[in-house]
Amino acid sequence: MSTSTDSDTDRDTGQPEDPDGHGTPVGRRLVLAMAGLGALGLAASPWLRRAAEAGLGAAAGRDPTGLTGLLPNGGGFRYYSVASSVPELGPADYRLTVDGLVERPASYGLDELRGMPQARVVRDVQCVTGWRVPATPFEGVPVRRLLDAAGVLPGARAIRFGCFDGTYTESLTLSQARREDVMVALRMQDRPLSHRHGGPVRLYVAPMYFYKSAKWLSSITVTRDVEPGYWEELGYDVDAWVGKSNGRDDAPTV
Repeated sequence: MSTSTDSDTDRDTGQPEDPDGHGTPVGRRLVLAMAGLGALGLAASPWLRRAAEAGLGAAAGRDPTGLTGLLPNGGGFRYYSVASSVPELGPADYRLTVDGLVERPASYGLDELRGMPQARVVRDVQCVTGWRVPATPFEGVPVRRLLDAAGVLPGARAIRFGCFDGTYTESLTLSQARREDVMVALRMQDRPLSHRHGGPVRLYVAPMYFYKSAKWLSSITVTRDVEPGYWEELGYDVDAWVGKSNGRDDAPTV
């Protein structure tokens, strides 16, 4: 993205730079310089290329600049965060709350979410900046299942999603959130979600640009109206349909 987003901002211009990536913001001049050096290094060093394609493992998780996320890798994703640091949560301390305009507010642990009936969606992941990861499987609990369990009150028309990075937010209309291809994702590419992919739980909105798929999901709040999320406040479209928003014409994922 999302994840969440969920993205990067150029310190030189104050404008969003990669709304579907996740990592510490860096300036445009530094990004361009590092990208040039990185391209030269990758061309000259088979070892470095193999390390990049392996995902850079723990090194990427320790990189405070997020520059390791600019290197290409076998999975095709780029890794950024809009927060300076994000705690790693697991079964002992992760909770997802469902609240707002509902009859029965709820809180779910990781094991409870894993024990619910799971859905599987395989679609291309499309970043609004242009990169795409084809045929990516996601598995998790459809958001509509959690909404039905909570009992949405009359007058509710939207959902606000919060993240435990303390910064990122996203939103959907109620009808968008009830789609079959919108889920609280627990697995990606047939593996549990890693921390840098937004784990242990992220939002996945298959038909929209990836900044809508908020990483590190911690809350689902039913609201009366749509509340623009992190990147929408900076000018990105609230309705982020692939190929029909943000001035792009990418092939849709549906």
